[in-house]
Amino acid sequence: MPAFPAPDGTILAYHVFGDGPSVVCLPGGPMQASTYLGELGGLSAHHRLIVPDLRGTGASGMPDDQDSYRCDRLVADVDALREHLGLDRMDLLGHSAGANLAVRYVERHPEHVRRLALITPSVLAVGIQIDADLRRGTASLRGGEPWYPAARAALEEIVAGRATADAWRSLAPFAYGRWDETARRHRAAEDEQRNDAAAAVFAAAGAFDPDATRAAIAAFARPVLLPAGEFDLNSPPRAVAEYAALFPDARFTVQSRAGHYPWLDDAGQFVGAVEEFLG
Repeated sequence: MPAFPAPDGTILAYHVFGDGPSVVCLPGGPMQASTYLGELGGLSAHHRLIVPDLRGTGASGMPDDQDSYRCDRLVADVDALREHLGLDRMDLLGHSAGANLAVRYVERHPEHVRRLALITPSVLAVGIQIDADLRRGTASLRGGEPWYPAARAALEEIVAGRATADAWRSLAPFAYGRWDETARRHRAAEDEQRNDAAAAVFAAAGAFDPDATRAAIAAFARPVLLPAGEFDLNSPPRAVAEYAALFPDARFTVQSRAGHYPWLDDAGQFVGAVEEFLG
């Protein structure tokens, strides 16, 4: 597996799928091994996907400095990967929490990003608030499904500040457009893929500076794509639309009947939208 050294000497691995123009794809989690992305529903048929395992995840090394898991400090790893690949400018894709890292990268190195795709993005880096009523309204779209009563009860426990491991497990069906066997396997693998200690540091104090990031992306004149999933409780379409409005040249889309992993819910619809933007 190809690898490169981070600025602090940590050896970081990455995966390569497909041929064509390169797209660097940052995984979320946060701090989850990139294997959950797969080949993004077949986007690799059109592009060469460069998919890193962030430090401390997947095949990448564990750093000596645990504070280096913080989102703002991971920016240096992304730039080291760009230099390793010999890319002066790159197309950059971030999913979920990986979108936070992508925009912090844009904040520091806008000259190295040609196009930016933020897939069902976390909004922490730009300080957008998602209130409980928005999450409840999004959840209500699934009201007719057999798992809904237990999942809705779990949502209410979490909103009330009484989150438990069981509540988070019960909430899982909301992340997928279809709670089928593929979704269950995808969710079951997640626990072993995430570095929980690293995830606890990712958004620690100092990780984000929303005012600085907003100012940087307001000046970022390159094309940006922000796809939301109609059913996504984590990144509801209304919040993603608000995010898109922060950029001067952003395209906001909603994938129908999709959750937080839209390439699993309808690969053709997902790849078509992303390929139209990148192609």
